[in-house]
Amino acid sequence: MANKEELIQELSDAIISCKKDAVLAAVEKAKEVMEPAEIIDKGLAGGMNEVGVLFERGKLFLPHVMMAADAMTAGVAVLEADMPEGSESKKLGVIVNGTVEGDVHDIGKSIVSTMLQSAGFEVHDIGRDIPLMNFVEKAKEVKANMIGLSALMTTTLPGQKEVIELLKEEGMRENVKVMVGGAPATQAWAEKIGADCYAENASEAVTKAKELLL
Repeated sequence: MANKEELIQELSDAIISCKKDAVLAAVEKAKEVMEPAEIIDKGLAGGMNEVGVLFERGKLFLPHVMMAADAMTAGVAVLEADMPEGSESKKLGVIVNGTVEGDVHDIGKSIVSTMLQSAGFEVHDIGRDIPLMNFVEKAKEVKANMIGLSALMTTTLPGQKEVIELLKEEGMRENVKVMVGGAPATQAWAEKIGADCYAENASEAVTKAKELLL
């Protein structure tokens, strides 16, 4: 029988292959040796992180990312039935994600949402060109732990700062982390506006979200 390291590698490779059948077969095999939470966290999520890295390097494209995410969702669904009631692995946190008002760029933000969801977060992707107050209202509605703000143009970048100000006005800032991203955003910008973190790409967004919320 394969050991844990081999099974984790097999799960990861199955996700990277973007093939649902391969993922389901690897999950069934791993179930004999590993706990569901471990299969998701170390195997499936690990593979999804690698998919994110390959996408950033131009080795995989958006359809591959979506297929890998779909395959992971199928694998997680198989495991959920075996997980204890109210298991923490089911939901790591609640994140509202979107592109700020005036900015219609969508693809990078959508990949970040997909990756966060695949990693075990409950993600509410509210789309692009979103009025700033809508981020705050949605965060209230779903009791979000974090808001992700994407801006792809220097002219829309100040919208990220304004959402943080709105959160302060609503008395929510202490309870809601803010992640910023997009081409013109930088670590220095995040620090300047008082955001909790800056993520350069989708795999980094998952790492930073886990650091802040777990």
